Amino acid sequence: MINISNNPEFYRIQKGRKMAHYINITDTIYDITEKFPETIGLFVANGFEQLNNPIMRNTLGKTVTLEMALSMRKLNQELFIEKLEETIKQNLPDLTSGLTPTRKEEGGDIRIEGVLPCPIRLPLLEKFEAWMASQKDSMDYKVDYNLKSANLGLDDVKERIIAADGNADALSDLYLSAGFDLFFDKNLMGRYRDSGTFEDISDMKQINPDFDNDAISLKDPKNQYAIIGIVPAVIMVNTAVLGDRPFPESWADLMKPEFENSVSMPMKDLDMFNAFLLHIHRYYGDEGIEKMGKALLRSMHPAQMVKSHISKDGNKVPAVTISPYFFASMADEKSPLRPVWPKDGAIISPIFLLASTKNKEKVKPFVDFLYSKEIGEILSSNGKFPSTNPLVDNHLKPDQKFMWLGWDYIHSHDIGELIKTTEQLFYQAAEKEAI
Repeated sequence: MINISNNPEFYRIQKGRKMAHYINITDTIYDITEKFPETIGLFVANGFEQLNNPIMRNTLGKTVTLEMALSMRKLNQELFIEKLEETIKQNLPDLTSGLTPTRKEEGGDIRIEGVLPCPIRLPLLEKFEAWMASQKDSMDYKVDYNLKSANLGLDDVKERIIAADGNADALSDLYLSAGFDLFFDKNLMGRYRDSGTFEDISDMKQINPDFDNDAISLKDPKNQYAIIGIVPAVIMVNTAVLGDRPFPESWADLMKPEFENSVSMPMKDLDMFNAFLLHIHRYYGDEGIEKMGKALLRSMHPAQMVKSHISKDGNKVPAVTISPYFFASMADEKSPLRPVWPKDGAIISPIFLLASTKNKEKVKPFVDFLYSKEIGEILSSNGKFPSTNPLVDNHLKPDQKFMWLGWDYIHSHDIGELIKTTEQLFYQAAEKEAI
């Protein structure tokens, strides 16, 4: 790990890339939250609940530096600072347009929108903007793009798709997002699937062998949907809470009676949660969904899972958490948390790239860039989101297999409706209200 303590330029270079920086590791929590109040929510979500109290921010916050706070919580400095930087940057206005940095050239000739995984949004966006700048002499058209952090959700994107009301010309030219509901719900993008509105224009004949082999194929046989990478979900076991129960090694193990009311899940991360329900239903049916519902202890945000061994406000500590692989890999080695890659496969939430055919020639350079080895390596290395680019080494071991719905299953089911029915079945079994 790079030593960034007491270095006012600590964030100018991180992992070989130039970054904007707004804070210093020696700044007090008070100074940070006063200058950037939007960071309070991030601190609270990562165990600093007392910062919700303005009195505590004005007293204790003035004596505690960021370095001290992260050390007390045993949080990874670089990763947490990157989240702070991302939160701050998303709230800074563009001085020339008054728009946030995620949106440029409103009213452009082509439109690109969607969300990027939170941990790698900044490096991806920086590469994208640098590439855009390098193309300015060859592009004789304007580009309107809005690429938000995944934690901000897709509500505004969905509203625009609904407002299009079947008019394909009113849709954006390129969509980028993880998850299934936006792209397959028949009330959203699914209604355009059979009309030839979208096409995989990547010209990628052979994707990464990690995702194109006898066990799995992420290449859409109908040539409509492209997948540039995935968000894998794995298991984290709290060995201090597990007790004498057998160590779980698969999703099927979590369905056993001994794990009832013992598992935390990322229910607020809808992309991951929906992918989880769909895959469990695909391979274990209604019974699997019901058993997972009974296993639910509580919902947790992925960032909270790396410290899920710590009891808060008398809450029961989960024996198992279901987590994106990126967050599972952040667990402190000194903690009792142990990441487990399930033997029946890490569940896949694909990062879809959906391109419209209406402006194919103008959109093609963007598709090629997002499918490039450069972007694939950011996905795979920095964020542990394996890439489908065949030139990228995802550094996966032979036993790191995946659970995938399969294109035949996707094309033969109403995925949007299936998400709703599996959610209802899950919550009924959990005897908890939707969170």
